[in-house]
Amino acid sequence: MLKRLRIKFVFVIMGIVTLLFAGIFGTVMHLTRQNLERESIRMMRTLTFRPPDDAPIMRRPDNQPDNKPDNKPDGRRGSQPESIPEDMLFGQRGGIRLPYFTVEIGADGTLTQTGGEAFGLTGADDLSEIVQTAEASAEQSGVVPGYDLRFMKSEGRGEKSIVFADISSEKAMIRSLMRSCILIGGIAYAVLFVISLLLAKWVTKPVERAWNEQKQFVADASHELKTPLTVIMTNAEMLTDKSYTETDKEQFTDNILSTSKRMRGLVESLLELARLDSGKAQQTFSDVDLSRLINDSILPFEPLFYENGTELETDVEAGITVTGDRERLRQVVTILLDNALKYCDAAGKVTVRLKRQSAGCLLTVSNPGAPLSKDECRNIFQRFYRVDPSRNDGKSYGLGLSIAESIVNEHGGRIWAESENGCNTFSVVL
Repeated sequence: MLKRLRIKFVFVIMGIVTLLFAGIFGTVMHLTRQNLERESIRMMRTLTFRPPDDAPIMRRPDNQPDNKPDNKPDGRRGSQPESIPEDMLFGQRGGIRLPYFTVEIGADGTLTQTGGEAFGLTGADDLSEIVQTAEASAEQSGVVPGYDLRFMKSEGRGEKSIVFADISSEKAMIRSLMRSCILIGGIAYAVLFVISLLLAKWVTKPVERAWNEQKQFVADASHELKTPLTVIMTNAEMLTDKSYTETDKEQFTDNILSTSKRMRGLVESLLELARLDSGKAQQTFSDVDLSRLINDSILPFEPLFYENGTELETDVEAGITVTGDRERLRQVVTILLDNALKYCDAAGKVTVRLKRQSAGCLLTVSNPGAPLSKDECRNIFQRFYRVDPSRNDGKSYGLGLSIAESIVNEHGGRIWAESENGCNTFSVVL
């Protein structure tokens, strides 16, 4: 189950990463392409609608006579230089030199190309094809397929002209950007995949721990329930045996009754833990005089300590009030006192202290007994855990401290165990 959970977690993480990368890189590619196209069209529009005095000087084809005067009425020059200035042949766009050429369409359909030698379009068929493609388009600007050319049409003063710009640099830049995105994305994807594997293992650790605890809990609960059920069934079978006397049968009945009560106590403890774990336990929080509550809880235990030959010492500071559930807090105190009574050395002394602290109050219950190791101090709050199984009196199921821990946690406090100099101490901070 845990393996499937980890695999599912990795798939979900990598799916999110894939969608995120696709969105980011797709947006970058789209915005870059749009920006390059916008800059190209803006430059071409500038060339297309340049005022006559600022129009670029273009070379006239050799097959057309040059018998017009040097100065036209509209201000344009009639004679052309032998070469085209480089800054007129290339538009500057974002640090990229964008070649272009112009085709003027005469009234009789004659095509006059300027700057075409930069593209090798010396064939009349090529020139005619790209012009026809541009004229056939309903848009003012567009792209000529197969030639990597973008066109911009203009018409004015009875003349038609089309500016063609090379977009191969745009495509090269897009391809370079795409390769960079794929490379960076691939490396990042691999790194994130490894991280997701480690993260899946880390995230599922609490689930694994809870799963193992649940299995252990079911096994322990089954074991604890099996023993009293066996006793009840055995005594019930003996009741049906007519060879036993009435006195024996009364004893069997008492055994069944006492075992059933113990079994009911175990079931109630299990239900109590279940309610605390689910947060469905009924609790009423109010201001509680903890000092008085502890003193009242100690009173029923004084005869028990006396019969056990154990001294009970109290040092409870008066007037300490906390916010919590009175009965739940009383249950914590009772569990700690009962635990101290059971595991205190003979003729030992149990000490109960309550002191005020800056952040609340500290309750400690100490008793001399078998020293607890560090691992035992941590594990002692686990369900059905017993440090010394041989000292089990048959009335305890190892659930009391687990219940106390759950109650303290519900109150936002902390409980822990310490062992020093042969004295075991349970501390609660509220």
